[in-house]
This record gives sequence, C-alpha cells and structure tokens, in this order.
Amino acid sequence: MTQATPLRSQSIPVTDPEAGLRMTEIFYSLQGEALTSGLPTVFVRLTGCPLRCVYCDTTYSFTGGERLSLEAIMADIAQYPCKRVCITGGEPLAQPNCIALINRLLEAGYEISLETAGALSVADVPEAVSKVMDVKTPSSGESDKNLWSNLDYLTQHDQLKFVIMNRSDYEWSKQQLIDYKLDQKVGTVWFSPMFNVHDNKDSAVEVPNLARELAEWILEDAIPVRLQLQLHKIIWADAKGK
Repeated sequence: MTQATPLRSQSIPVTDPEAGLRMTEIFYSLQGEALTSGLPTVFVRLTGCPLRCVYCDTTYSFTGGERLSLEAIMADIAQYPCKRVCITGGEPLAQPNCIALINRLLEAGYEISLETAGALSVADVPEAVSKVMDVKTPSSGESDKNLWSNLDYLTQHDQLKFVIMNRSDYEWSKQQLIDYKLDQKVGTVWFSPMFNVHDNKDSAVEVPNLARELAEWILEDAIPVRLQLQLHKIIWADAKGK
C-alpha cells in the first residue's frame, strides 16, 4: 500500500438491526500497539464501555454509533485488502454479539486480535483470538474493576497491557507482575506510558518525559516486560479513525 493515511469506510445499510452490533467506526490503518504493531489492520470499533479511565483516548465511542447487522459488518471489513482484524472499543465485550462476529471472522479466515479492558469475562473468547487485555492501574481510576479471574483464560497467545501514569503506577504494576507471575501466563506483558505526558508531576516523582523515565525504571529493575509506545499516535497524533 502506498497510501500514507488510513482509509475510512462508508457504513453499509442495516439489514437486520436486532442481530447486529452498535458500531462507532470501521477503518483500515497500521496497528499501533501490541505484537502486530506496524502491520496493516482493519479496525472494528464497537460502541459503549462500562469504564471511564482518566486517560481514555476514545471517549467518542462511549455513545452513539450505528447499529449494523453482522452481514453488513463482514461486508464492510471485506472491502479492505487485509485479513488481519483488530476488534476494539469502547469495550467490545460489552456487546454479546461480539463473540458471534469473532466466530464469523474466524470462519472467514481472518487473524483476530481483541482489545479488552479486562473488566468483563473473556471466558467465551475463542482461543484462536489474541487477547490484548488491560490491567487497570490505580491512576486510571478503574483499578477496582480488574476481573482477576480472567487470568485463568489467558495463554501464551495473549498479551497484557499496563498503562503507566507515574512511578506509583509502575511500582503497583511491577508488584502485580510478580504476585501473579504474569510473564508466565501470557506471551508478552506491555508497560505503556500514558501518551503525551510531559512535565507531569505527582507526589511520587517529577516526570519530564514519562516514556524515557519508564524505560529507565524497566532497565533498572530488569523486569520481563516490554516498553510500548503507540505508533499510530506518533504518526497521526490523536486523530480519530487512526
């Protein structure tokens, strides 16, 4: 592909509203996070989320959207020259038909990743799907929503992500890594700095550049995690549909 910016799809008319999903957007771009970072991907963003993390960058997906049938969604995805799909939100698992969509995509030969906040059960997500699950840190404001029983359903095919806002979040996350042996439960544990945090100050530490500070903390402690930066935001800033 030679196109420099993501393609946005046109919504396909609803054929069966009762059997579908409420969608915020479907678009084609480069994956900006996780193990497939940099690869062309079709993003399917579902509407709605029960959490309200303070750093959320997709608040526009909390409400609204358009209800589409599963057939319409599949047809929309098929417009793009890519067999890699990322289902995201909002919180995609807040809509029960998300699993039905996943099964249809798997039957059609798509490689699927699912971005989930970790507050709803992943028990019914097929093992073929790479689950990219958040563990909410204290500064997110939603750490009490972490559904720790989800760890029982994760495999080496899956990934965990901690969004770090300050040193306190880092120390808390490091302790969860140790207590739950998270690096043994999943293939990759990501520590990701809250994006665009500059001159951030809190009671624990002054952070002139959180990404650099986080990198130094990881190196100092030599913990088995990977630092993650959001590629799509580096390229396209905070634009929607990227």
